[in-house]
Amino acid sequence: MENKGFGGGKKGRGRTAASRIRRGAVAVLLFFVAVAALAGVVLFFLQRSGKSSLYNGADSSDLVGALSKMTAALGGGIRDEETEDWQEGDIRYNGVHYRYNADILTFLFMGIDRLEEAQPAGEGEYGGQSDALFLLVLDPHRKKMSVIGIPRDTMTELEVYETDGRYIGTARGQITLQHTYGDGMEESCVRSVQAVSKLLYGLPVHGYCAINMGAVPLLNDAVGGIRLYSLEDMQLTDIKIKEGEEVLLEGLNAYDYVHNRDVSSFNSAGDRLERQVQYLEAYAAAAMGRLKEDITFPISLYGVLERYMVTDISVDEVSYLATQAVGYSFDRADMHTLAGETVMGDRFEEFYVDEKALYELILGIFYEDVDEGHIR
Repeated sequence: MENKGFGGGKKGRGRTAASRIRRGAVAVLLFFVAVAALAGVVLFFLQRSGKSSLYNGADSSDLVGALSKMTAALGGGIRDEETEDWQEGDIRYNGVHYRYNADILTFLFMGIDRLEEAQPAGEGEYGGQSDALFLLVLDPHRKKMSVIGIPRDTMTELEVYETDGRYIGTARGQITLQHTYGDGMEESCVRSVQAVSKLLYGLPVHGYCAINMGAVPLLNDAVGGIRLYSLEDMQLTDIKIKEGEEVLLEGLNAYDYVHNRDVSSFNSAGDRLERQVQYLEAYAAAAMGRLKEDITFPISLYGVLERYMVTDISVDEVSYLATQAVGYSFDRADMHTLAGETVMGDRFEEFYVDEKALYELILGIFYEDVDEGHIR
């Protein structure tokens, strides 16, 4: 386990440099893999029940209340008696009238620092860290997808448990550790979802999917490898690459590119996140291209994936999502990462979110401009 303790401490400082950098996990490609895989089986499931179950239980009242408080603190308005189309929970910020889009769906995808297939943590063990966290947003009004990357070192309130399941209390620590305090399966995922929701002012999360990193080489090679320009000088399993060099990532080299980081280098987690975002763009294009060529491709791809994942998204929900997402747009402008600052804590790096930037990001993605007539 790379980190342990409330401050997000990293174990193994005395290890060799090669072993130190081979840590982490990635979920950035997961959504596109799942969409492609599920498109091939969409006709076998009921779509209507999937839609209703996804929206059930997603309460946005905490988010709306928190955003209203933030609006007041930033000098915006939460009351506008002169506006005819004003509803409770609406916000006026920088002259724009915003309303929460209750039809948006959000899903948390996590990359877990384990190579093996998904299985419960052993007795006395913790559940593994979520070294990659990406929130997928589906907006049915604008027919677009957005992805928000959450730095693994983001400092937030965690629920802390002993390995025997006893609840200790809450403590401030890196968000990657929340998955640790659980069974490595559903329990860990639920607690991670709660931590992410709290971080984002109570934003409702409609589902989750966690994938162990052992699936990355298999998924990468299923699309014929990924070609991109390296963002860093790196030593991969089979090749050494230079910054700016074009490379075809195959097998373990793909795993290395999206996972490796030198923890002795400041903000190495942030640099790795940039590579993961770059890889996501390339993988999305490759997966959708293969789907157009071979309609049976998704079925085999999903079969590879499911051994390594834990999810609460049912088959009928997945059917609904697949039919919706196929027609959605997605480009580089829809990729976001939380803004903030990485600092050196007492022992380890800590990322602190820029609250104003987070507020404006949530307004831009999850709220709509009422005056522009975007409300459905």
